[in-house]
Amino acid sequence: MQIFLISLIFFYLYVILKYRKAYYMLQQNWYNMSNRYGSWIVKNAKKVFFTYELFFLPFVAIGTFFCDKVILLNLLVFFVCFLLELKKVKKEQHKKRFVITKRVQRLIFTTLFLFLLLHIGIYLSFQEERKMLYYLMFYALGYFSFLIVYIINWINMPIEKYVYHYYKKRAVKNLNQFTNLEVIGITGSYGKTSSKTILNTLLESKFNTYATPKSFNTPYGLMGSINQGVTKFDDYFIAEMGASAVGQIRELCDLVHPKYAILTTLGVAHLETFKTEENIVKTKFELVESLPSNGVAVLNKDDIKQVQYKRKNTCETIWYGIKEKADVMAKNIEISKDGTSFEVVFKGGEKAYPFHTVLLGEHNIYNILSAIALAHYLGVEIEKLQNATKMIEPIAHRLELKTYNDVCIIDDAYNSNPTGSKMAVEVLNQMPGKKVIVTPGMIELGAKEYECNYTFGTQLASICDAIILVGEKRTKPIQEGIKSMNYQKPLYVINDVKEAFSIINQIKEENTYVLLENDLPDLFTE
Repeated sequence: MQIFLISLIFFYLYVILKYRKAYYMLQQNWYNMSNRYGSWIVKNAKKVFFTYELFFLPFVAIGTFFCDKVILLNLLVFFVCFLLELKKVKKEQHKKRFVITKRVQRLIFTTLFLFLLLHIGIYLSFQEERKMLYYLMFYALGYFSFLIVYIINWINMPIEKYVYHYYKKRAVKNLNQFTNLEVIGITGSYGKTSSKTILNTLLESKFNTYATPKSFNTPYGLMGSINQGVTKFDDYFIAEMGASAVGQIRELCDLVHPKYAILTTLGVAHLETFKTEENIVKTKFELVESLPSNGVAVLNKDDIKQVQYKRKNTCETIWYGIKEKADVMAKNIEISKDGTSFEVVFKGGEKAYPFHTVLLGEHNIYNILSAIALAHYLGVEIEKLQNATKMIEPIAHRLELKTYNDVCIIDDAYNSNPTGSKMAVEVLNQMPGKKVIVTPGMIELGAKEYECNYTFGTQLASICDAIILVGEKRTKPIQEGIKSMNYQKPLYVINDVKEAFSIINQIKEENTYVLLENDLPDLFTE
């Protein structure tokens, strides 16, 4: 028995890597909210089930019957599996790092408990002639790791519901104690995090504010922000609100009860889970419909979906825009590598106030306009708004300018939607020099994914001096869109984004701009 357990040393090392990957995929898929993790397993069946364990299993089975050194054979196989898995882990690219949250810790505890039960069962019933059966059980634990984590997540659901209600109760209690605090909700298909960060910067010029950190826009994210970040000294709590299904914004509103709302652009993000564009619009407007009668909704006049939506809530509305006449408008927009200059005109006045920001892209002007509109309504003076806009820092991976080996990098790695990608390419087009793009295309667009990526390809062909596509299969629609434009310039198709930088070094010129558009997480790598 002791020798048998010793032979599992490399199995334990190997299975740690396997389950870490499974936990990471579960976390990236929002802990299977809207069955995202289950759908990911189905869509990536080849990656999940066609692994090298299948190659080794026949040799182990045959060797068990014809070799009297079964333990040594399995020890060797587990060692090789561990090395191969370790090599694969080192090569992986991650957009978001794996975070061992309290929830992940609970998943790990349940996993260890199930493993312990298995070991106890084997220990109590151990027989030498059953070693092959035991080994097969351990192989199954590794091979079916993604499915086992799916089951463990389901087992833990009662615990997670208890934890959820515990933190929700704390958050509600804390909000009730902050009697002077007013809540601002921000949602939309694109630009939520940018708008939140910008608004926070503008309001901070006059008030005490707290905004949800990073992209914390789920119930847990909001509850954590309330319980750990908001204080009695804050005047405003800015809550970013995300959703992938109808009713999820309403749930967040029922938690924090916003008085003010900002809607960014509405589009087709997460169409795969929303199913229809009508569901997307309806869900985002759950924020506006939840406002009190004395609330204020800040809406995008250039977004036809927002203009045409039939609202039931009659609260005050402030419209912002660039193209259509609105309460707060931007004009004379000029974009360069040093940032963006523009003028703002407020309703009822003719004076155009000059503004400047280091941020790039027309969509960032929309985000800034929405923040200016609400901050001005709340009493922030125009001069303070002008100064605060200059202080807005570049937001990581959202048209962020960097330098790499004498090449100007426009890092828009966070984006993965038609509107944002189109605007990013337009920013690249305004740069004075050689224009290169590195992109794997757009994801989670459901039935529109092929069409959007094909159109994206035609846009690239009309602007870029060189195109580097990441993922031969995934970028097929982009390739076809590029070919339809009779593109004659360099086109590279790679499967590892690291290769892009060596290509850039080979083709760069004295004045080269490289747009990194969408850096897909490991959920979608080939």
